[in-house]
Amino acid sequence: MKYILDHVEEFFMIPLIFAMSIIIFVQVIMRYIFQNSLTWSEELARYLFVWLVYFSVSYTARREKHIRIDAAINLYPKKLRPYIELLSEIIVLAFSVFIAVTGVTVFKKITWSGQLSPAIGIPMQFVYAAPLVGFVLTAIRQLQCIVRRAGKLSHGETEEGTEV
Repeated sequence: MKYILDHVEEFFMIPLIFAMSIIIFVQVIMRYIFQNSLTWSEELARYLFVWLVYFSVSYTARREKHIRIDAAINLYPKKLRPYIELLSEIIVLAFSVFIAVTGVTVFKKITWSGQLSPAIGIPMQFVYAAPLVGFVLTAIRQLQCIVRRAGKLSHGETEEGTEV
């Protein structure tokens, strides 16, 4: 169970990439070989890509590979850097929670509107659930990261293994 929880993003990302690639490949074959485009393939590939992006945000947070500006962190003395990095993780957590809460609002509005996608006709709340799910997962991953970093700081460790 721990393995599944630790790798939930990959369980979704890999099939999404696979399905998106197959759909786009079939669309190219249909368009250029059979001179007949599929009406639904571009829309479905786009929605799969949207979901892939939001799972990727959570994945990068779990791996601690999200965007950060090392030059700005390097402006601080070495003893302060671990605390600045912890602060940056807290800021990313706050942003993730904000987007997740906003995602709930948007999801409710789209669900209430009953809007359907133009080509496939699927309810648009499935598409608009992607930021909500992605940033809830990101917030969870950020909490895990903050707990790890705080634990290291409380034991006097830094990323390089030296003492603070």
